[in-house]
Amino acid sequence: MLYYLFEYLKQHFDFPGSSLLGFITFRAAMAIILSLLISTIYGKRIIRFLQKQQVGETIRDLGLEGQVEKAGTPTMGGIIIIIATLIPVLLFAKIDNIYIILLVVTTLWMGTIGFIDDYIKKFKKDKEGLKGKFKVLGQVGLGIIVGATLYFNQNVTIKEKLPIAQQKEILAENPNVEASRLFKAEEKSTKTTIPFVKENEFDYAHLVTWISPDLEKYAWVIFILASIFIITAVSNGANLTDGIDGLAAGTSAIIVLTLGIFAWVSGNIIFSEYLNIMYIPRVEEITIYIAAFVGALIGFLWYNTYPAQVFMGDTGSLTIGGIIAVIAIAVRKEWLIPVLCGIFLAENLSVVMQVSWFKYTKRKYGEGRRIFKMSPLHHHYQKSGYHESKIVTRFWIVGILLAILSIVTLKIR
Repeated sequence: MLYYLFEYLKQHFDFPGSSLLGFITFRAAMAIILSLLISTIYGKRIIRFLQKQQVGETIRDLGLEGQVEKAGTPTMGGIIIIIATLIPVLLFAKIDNIYIILLVVTTLWMGTIGFIDDYIKKFKKDKEGLKGKFKVLGQVGLGIIVGATLYFNQNVTIKEKLPIAQQKEILAENPNVEASRLFKAEEKSTKTTIPFVKENEFDYAHLVTWISPDLEKYAWVIFILASIFIITAVSNGANLTDGIDGLAAGTSAIIVLTLGIFAWVSGNIIFSEYLNIMYIPRVEEITIYIAAFVGALIGFLWYNTYPAQVFMGDTGSLTIGGIIAVIAIAVRKEWLIPVLCGIFLAENLSVVMQVSWFKYTKRKYGEGRRIFKMSPLHHHYQKSGYHESKIVTRFWIVGILLAILSIVTLKIR
């Protein structure tokens, strides 16, 4: 909103300083500052409100150290993250940008699913919360919305570089030519990028056109199915990671900050040309959303680090996972998720491996056996005697290493 206000003041009154809102970096800085202030200052008030409403966490006795002391800690703290993200976004982002609209829808959609789940657990006294099939249905519904929007919306395009020979001709005529002249016109595409591969572009349409070129018109089905899978997997991974104080919020902040770098360079034609990466017009606006989201996560950590004064609940964890997945798809880096979201992947796999092995051994030997002392993975380390603060810190370090590895894929192919 402020962006449009200052644009109006600039055009009609030449208001001093009004041009500042035109810079992505300035608006991103303001967004992260405001989200930090909201989450830290008003976060305390929200925690007090949750305490008055007796929205306390019910702890199952799993034999973990320090577990009993956490009983009664307010949950549904994801509300802090959602509010602290959306207010700066509405103030500083171009709210008519399709990527911003999609992320706001994602936040409200997944936040609502998580809130319903937490509400059932706390106020309906049902420990199971929202039935799993309804959660999956919600994730599938979001996947359809995201996939269909990114495929059919005319404002979602890419610009590819001209053939090398043509670029050389242009540069020979004028070595100082604008970077934009080295790119083709905007076009709709189902192309994405694959890390560590020299020719790192992959077109989802190839999954059907190898059968027959006529099937290209059905590429949208493949793209939507891929969106559904990614959103479901990442949101569940974030949900499983939210098990000890500060783990989900900290690792998510690292992941989202990395995606912010990808969004910024992918939406800047100069950096795209220099790094030889796919240029995605208008995607740089996501940087504003990411800045607000990172600020909200860090502000939330003020109250969520050990010993936590509030838990995010499914209201926060499902929302975080959904946002990360949608950003990755939007900047066409979804194939990087296994690396960048390696913590989420490990947590997911630990549960799948534990349950599968237990069922297999029970069927074969009549007694279920376990690979880990407990799953998800962070509980295994708790059972091994590590303090949760040490586990969280080390998971953060691994997350930072994975983030750096993800960033260097811009050049290492």
